Amino acid sequence: MSIVMSALLENLNDAQREAVLHVDGPLLILAGPGSGKTRVVTHRVAHLLEQGVRARQVLALTFTNKAASEMRNRIQSLVPGEAVWVSTFHRFGARILREFGELVGLAPNFTIYDTADSRQVLKRVLEAEKIHVMGYSPDRIAAAISSAKNKLITATDYQARRGSPLSEIVAQVYPAYQQRMLQSAAVDFDDLLMHVASLLYHNPEVRGQLDNRFRYVLVDEYQDTNKAQYVILKALSVDHPNLAATGDPDQSIYGWRGADITNILEFERDFPQVRVVRLEQNYRSTKCILRVADQLIAHNTRRKKKSLFTDNEEGRAVRLVAYGDQDLEAAGIAEEIHAAIERGERRASDFAIFYRTNALSRSMERALRAAGVPYQMVRGQEFYGRKEIKDVLAYCQLANNPHDDVAFDRSVNSPTRGIGKKSIERLNLHAYRHGTSLLEAARQSPSIDGLQKRAVNALTSYVQLIDEVSSLATDSVEAVIGTVIEKSGYSKALRESGDVEDQSRLENIEELLTDARQFDEQSEDLSDGGLEAYLERTWLVNETDDWETEADKVTLMTLHATKGLEFPVVYLIALEDGILPHERSRDTAEGLEEERRLAFVGITRAEDLLQMSYVRMRDYRGQRRMAIPSSFLMEMPRDELEMVDARSNDLDFFVDEYDAYDVDEPYEEPSTQIDLPKPATPKTPITAHLKTAAQLAGSGESAQRARVSPDEFALGMTVVHPEFGPGKITALGGSGSARKATVQFAAAGERRFVLAHSPLRPASS
Repeated sequence: MSIVMSALLENLNDAQREAVLHVDGPLLILAGPGSGKTRVVTHRVAHLLEQGVRARQVLALTFTNKAASEMRNRIQSLVPGEAVWVSTFHRFGARILREFGELVGLAPNFTIYDTADSRQVLKRVLEAEKIHVMGYSPDRIAAAISSAKNKLITATDYQARRGSPLSEIVAQVYPAYQQRMLQSAAVDFDDLLMHVASLLYHNPEVRGQLDNRFRYVLVDEYQDTNKAQYVILKALSVDHPNLAATGDPDQSIYGWRGADITNILEFERDFPQVRVVRLEQNYRSTKCILRVADQLIAHNTRRKKKSLFTDNEEGRAVRLVAYGDQDLEAAGIAEEIHAAIERGERRASDFAIFYRTNALSRSMERALRAAGVPYQMVRGQEFYGRKEIKDVLAYCQLANNPHDDVAFDRSVNSPTRGIGKKSIERLNLHAYRHGTSLLEAARQSPSIDGLQKRAVNALTSYVQLIDEVSSLATDSVEAVIGTVIEKSGYSKALRESGDVEDQSRLENIEELLTDARQFDEQSEDLSDGGLEAYLERTWLVNETDDWETEADKVTLMTLHATKGLEFPVVYLIALEDGILPHERSRDTAEGLEEERRLAFVGITRAEDLLQMSYVRMRDYRGQRRMAIPSSFLMEMPRDELEMVDARSNDLDFFVDEYDAYDVDEPYEEPSTQIDLPKPATPKTPITAHLKTAAQLAGSGESAQRARVSPDEFALGMTVVHPEFGPGKITALGGSGSARKATVQFAAAGERRFVLAHSPLRPASS
């Protein structure tokens, strides 16, 4: 055995070594949490290269940029100088479509629309086609279209289902939406996969060419693949069936966005000659944490059984803590973290706080700020999603793709150029009648009837700017963006503004210049410019990409963002019925199993210490409600849990408290249409565990906050919600105590309230 081979196999257990040494033929690696799967995948790539496989014949696919970057760096350290293509699925799709996209009607310089931009296209389609949406929001319609694309149902193949109003709407909208996207030379995230799957299916020569190019395909997190990804992987593994899939059915948590657990459960059926290797040794968690996780996930039926074990120490018992309300929960956790940091036992970065939805983070943020504990929230596209950043990049997008009407809409009056609403409407009408893009219509503005001279001059100047930016496309990205910022007048307008927020926006676009400069410095070849590659990077930002891994801060994130991560100490909050398991998932066996897998993923991120908690009363999504402990808690081994009542330290409280509820009572949808679970009726009083009204008043709280009369609210009124912030009333119905309102919030989207029971207030009060 060579020295290199010996080094590759050093410190691998028998199962890991078996997976690394496999070369030809399909391979399924069932990798439990913390079992060193990234080490196995990267060492296997290095072994393939040592066996004479060329680097360009190896393709490694994963789901996040961070995972791809880590994998790429590890391979480089093992086999320096070998450039293996390691990519996310969406980046891979974008690259293939740049090369072959014309076969599916897509120009090579296509734009990738993020969620906000694709929603804008959808809304324009709804307006232009005058489609009656019957109360369905654009987000709901978009989700239905996304679901169809993930299942490879094209716009021409989509059929409305009898008795389904939503599907009837989608049948009208989907073809028009897709046509508008193609006219704009644009794709949404789902298109990146659907178009590639279609390309491979309908073009045997291209499929064979790519199959021959990528003779060894490795995919991580295979349990999270959807139908489109499944088809792509199968198509690349026909002539050279060397597909190595690594994953764990117990960690499949993305069914809501199209992931199909069947892909991994039936891998042996797809590849009868497959070798299956089980990675069952956990290197991350203590024995106690692992036993709790293992007993919980054993309640699932759609899985491949594994015998997880670890040589790590026994560790402390998992804590289960009950708090009075979410503020006490947050304060208790923040105080514990602060005390541990002050004693020098832990760093802030050792701690992570997980929750089912982002709406649960607010109380934790307040408590951490009050305790002086530094923290960061993982939110994904936060920087590139800011208005000022999207405004500047819209100029670049339009210069790169002149058909991008969304980029035109965003940039043409940013900053204000004196082009009024009527002028934009005439421009849109001209573009529609002549089948041209808005930029082309702007070029023709001198000949458009009804346009004022001032608007024509402004549009002409704007077109000249776009042309100038286009001419710089081969320059550095920093130069292109710098030109946009200065020549558009955007930075000048912010500098001259007296608004404090505008000064912050100015700092952000200066940071964008820094980001562009770093991209230029890191790019290997800028001979043809890097604008398109830079834009693609900003479009394909993953949820954890803005997470500062080296920062000494507590990390706050949703459970869905935790995949692949680990922390010495984990707090898993709000383990309550209707939250985890989520109210939209608990009524089906499949939904409940995915929620259980989500809890399993959260638990197995903890290395040394794990605390789970729930409260007895929670303010959540506009209402104060009595909380029911999660049914998952009853599936965990009680003798492994240190159960603590945060006030009474009663170690036996949990079973008595849980049994106070009729947990088998069938769930009924609330008649108010508020998306909240309906608490079951207690069999025995539980109010003794709650604060009295006097105690609440004494602590500066109120059990029933003073409400505004429902009759004071009016259509179009700006209101304020304590959790969602300011919003606008878009619909009203009913009267008196039954009066309901629909409110559109900037961050939280559309929400519905029964006004007599909501904390909404007019913005002026």
